[in-house]
Amino acid sequence: MQPVTKVTADQPGAHLRLVSDRTDTGKPGIKLKGVSKTYRSRDGDVPSLQPLDFHINQGEFFVVVGPSGCGKSTLLKMISGLLPPSTGEILVEGEQVTKPHGNVGIVFQNALLLPWRSILSNVMLPIDMKRLPRAKYLARAQQLLKLVGLEGFEKKLPWQLSGGMQQRASICRALVHDPKIMLMDEPFGALDAMTRERMNVELSRIQRETGKTVLLITHSIPEAVFLADRVLVMTERPGAIAAIYDVPLPRPRSLDVMADPIFTELVQRIRKHFFTQGALD
Repeated sequence: MQPVTKVTADQPGAHLRLVSDRTDTGKPGIKLKGVSKTYRSRDGDVPSLQPLDFHINQGEFFVVVGPSGCGKSTLLKMISGLLPPSTGEILVEGEQVTKPHGNVGIVFQNALLLPWRSILSNVMLPIDMKRLPRAKYLARAQQLLKLVGLEGFEKKLPWQLSGGMQQRASICRALVHDPKIMLMDEPFGALDAMTRERMNVELSRIQRETGKTVLLITHSIPEAVFLADRVLVMTERPGAIAAIYDVPLPRPRSLDVMADPIFTELVQRIRKHFFTQGALD
């Protein structure tokens, strides 16, 4: 396995320096041990991910950034239990993942709301599918919609909401059954730049207020640095860990943090990985 590094800073404004990877706190979150993925095809084996070893602590906002085709979405599917690894093991909340499990909520690039169901009904979809007590979770769904600024839109249909509002509803849907972990695959990739920035601020606030463990995949380096406690940088396919960077910026974060010298230096440092490998996309 390639050596893993991260970036930290002694104090705000200090120059970034490389140190060893952050210590596992011991609180159950996500842990990967020698996890790889190889797809079988008629033309032979197609390696997607080289063996990966890393952990995500409970309550941490962890972001993965890497070029297209490097296995980021494959990684998310394996952690969710939708796809088995070829080697190694994945632990979520201390339990080995062998099948899809109820401890995660997933948010995709598109909101994927059912057009014939109201916003509240869409948020309640996991409850209906899992046959959980509807009365108990209805109040939680309404609280979540209020949390993301969608109070009063419960009876609207998806087409009556903007793209950003639809994506906020999809985040509520992922949280309604109170999972410990949120997995997010390019959740704002389809939004315009201004809406995407607002959603980044909103997501940071939601994670802070709910205390969820978040694993987010993105192509955007500034988005990764803005949101993350740590950023994992992947190589081109077959994906491997190039580095893990600590983000030593205080929370809560506003968009003004993008002018901070630590922010700009870390964005540039991560970008250099892709200048060496090629473009992100």
